[in-house]
Amino acid sequence: MTQAKKTLTVKLVRSPIGCKQSHRDTVRGLGLRGVNSVRELEDTPSVRGMINTVPYLVRVL
Repeated sequence: MTQAKKTLTVKLVRSPIGCKQSHRDTVRGLGLRGVNSVRELEDTPSVRGMINTVPYLVRVL
């Protein structure tokens, strides 16, 4: 029996224009392009850290 992978649904709710370059790179690293884009990502410590870097730009659904 295999273990189901836990996932997080992340949505970009604010434009990264005008933010630090590293924060823009983090948003792109999460796979988010335009505002309101949504990605389903595996729940790993690295993904959690990226989300915690830009909490004012993204929402976890």
